[in-house]
Amino acid sequence: MFSMAVMRSIWRTLRGDLARDIALVCAADTLVGVSFGAIAVGEGLPLWLPVLLSVVVFAGAAQFMFVGIVASGGTALAAVAAGLLVNARHVPFGFTVGDALGGGRLRRLAGSHLMIDETVAFALAQRDPVRRRAAYWACGVGLFVCWNAGVVLGALGGTAVSDTDAFGLDAAFPAVLLALVLPSLREAGTRRAALVGVGVALAAAPFLPAGVPVLLALAGLAVAGTGGERARKQGSGAVAEGGPVSGRVAEGGVPGGGAPGGGDDEPGTGSYDEERVP
Repeated sequence: MFSMAVMRSIWRTLRGDLARDIALVCAADTLVGVSFGAIAVGEGLPLWLPVLLSVVVFAGAAQFMFVGIVASGGTALAAVAAGLLVNARHVPFGFTVGDALGGGRLRRLAGSHLMIDETVAFALAQRDPVRRRAAYWACGVGLFVCWNAGVVLGALGGTAVSDTDAFGLDAAFPAVLLALVLPSLREAGTRRAALVGVGVALAAAPFLPAGVPVLLALAGLAVAGTGGERARKQGSGAVAEGGPVSGRVAEGGVPGGGAPGGGDDEPGTGSYDEERVP
């Protein structure tokens, strides 16, 4: 399904700064995995359970919630339901980065298992489809290995590391995700969706259980879809009436000043500039 040659090709596709960012996130994720394994065992769960959760579920928020509910006396069914509720946000993730998974049933199945906040954020930060796929798989495979290794170490070490807040990791992950999505906020539709989603989540957080405000924040996608459809109709009308089309078209090339068939953000590559053709 995925050979060493394919992985080497993926890493060659990534630029140095992107590979560095992925490595840093993997390192931080390892520490969080150590903490999860230690907390789970410290709460009295058998060693094999956090390890199994990490391999099968591979979703930090859902795993922490599962352990917290079970440790506080909740049923396994309630813990599973809460985890499914939190992970329901992965449904729109699949529509957003489905092209990064590649073809073939086995590859898409494996890729969907690696679909977490970090892999989606890294993929969406790339404009070029080749780099998007490379970033998704490099981040996904790296995080899967590091997370599970950290969980095993934490479970074996017991409660040696139980408070990730002491390392500042509770602030590090939101900061990393924010930095990754900032480039997308240059688009008006994305900004509208983000503002609506944040507003809905903040308003609902004091009154609803954890995880529900995040799901309600997906209402922002409807706003983005409405705005994008309106913009496309306006753009089509302008072209039909002979109006101007934004974006620069180089001689013999494509919008953005390049020749077709190139890579991302380089002269003569055919990538779109900030002023896109509707």
